[in-house]
Amino acid sequence: MRGEDPFDEGATSILRQPKAVWATAGASVVAFMGIGLVDPILPSIAKGLDATPSQVSLLFTSYFLITAVAMLVTGFVSSRIGGRKTLLAGLALVIVFAALSGTSGSVGELVGFRAGWGLGNALFVSTSLAVIVGAAAGGSAAAILLYESALGLGMACGPLLGALLGNASWRYPFFGTAALMAIGFLCITAFLKEQPKPARKTSLLDPVKALGHGGLASAAASAFFYNYAFFTVLAFTPFVLNMTPYTSGAVFFAWGVLLAVFSVLVAPRLQARSGSLKVLGGSLLLLAVDLVVIGYGNHTVAVVGTVVSGAFIGLNNTVFTELALGVSDAPRPVASAGYNFVRWFAAAAAPYFAPKIEEWSNIHIPFVVAAVAAVIGAGIVRVRRASLSREAEQLQPVHATQDGVTAFAN
Repeated sequence: MRGEDPFDEGATSILRQPKAVWATAGASVVAFMGIGLVDPILPSIAKGLDATPSQVSLLFTSYFLITAVAMLVTGFVSSRIGGRKTLLAGLALVIVFAALSGTSGSVGELVGFRAGWGLGNALFVSTSLAVIVGAAAGGSAAAILLYESALGLGMACGPLLGALLGNASWRYPFFGTAALMAIGFLCITAFLKEQPKPARKTSLLDPVKALGHGGLASAAASAFFYNYAFFTVLAFTPFVLNMTPYTSGAVFFAWGVLLAVFSVLVAPRLQARSGSLKVLGGSLLLLAVDLVVIGYGNHTVAVVGTVVSGAFIGLNNTVFTELALGVSDAPRPVASAGYNFVRWFAAAAAPYFAPKIEEWSNIHIPFVVAAVAAVIGAGIVRVRRASLSREAEQLQPVHATQDGVTAFAN
């Protein structure tokens, strides 16, 4: 499977988009900011709420556990009420629970509010790609590029916002996110028209049934192990680096910039030259090496290794997105829902198990475990390459197809 190079279609078309696309992409940036927002303030939250690293890491676990389960629900909801209403419902939940997170008096309350936040984010993020695909000019390549740009920018800016606001109080980043999402809510309300509902409504079990396809099951399995490695970096490294919010925010901002550059600019070119599966397998192995370097290097080496990991994560995100969208015969929303249902469980597991593994062993072993997970992910790609090699079809930028208006990607 070879990736499309969106730049072959003319870079100018990527920037000439309807207001609805920019409104959705802008709100997506803020939604992705919420994932890395807490990174630079994790030590501050632990101190402020008198909690252990493993307790604070549950902020990620509750968030992504609910996100994983919600993948079975979002298609069911959006195929009945429409994409626009699903986006607005997700944004409303994020606004409420992000604001409530800032008022938390205990780590238990904060973990619970993050779970509600995860539900809202799942409803929004799972629908935003399909809305962008349906409304964007330039076809699927331009749509995926815009979506990955929003993801990368959000991942980069989230830690920066968390650092800038969190230096004064760990509560402020949560209030800031609520305010930004409220702006996104108004933009979606003003500029996005209702998307036509799909001809066939999605059932709760359709995503699970879609995993019966060998290629999709292989992609989901590989992504599961990859996401364990990914979120070990995102959720556990801040405790290892033990920096101030400003310096930690700067590190993860640089990490996010590399993620954005490699997902948007580098990945399409490497895919066009070498093929998606070779890029994916090689990137997963390099990520494994980088994780070992982070785990055993001194502080400076760990900082550099953390930043560099953004490059491999950016490559992986783009290729996995395309695999989820094109490897099976199932409608894209259904296939991607099943794929994300599997992989987000790893994103929930890593933040919980990494600190526990450190408590049971030492600070190096969580990174070794994450590296092994990345190698397993690469091994699945290698062994199952025949099932994964189906060419992805061009995403149709139409507004009413049997695929519906909901897709689930990064």
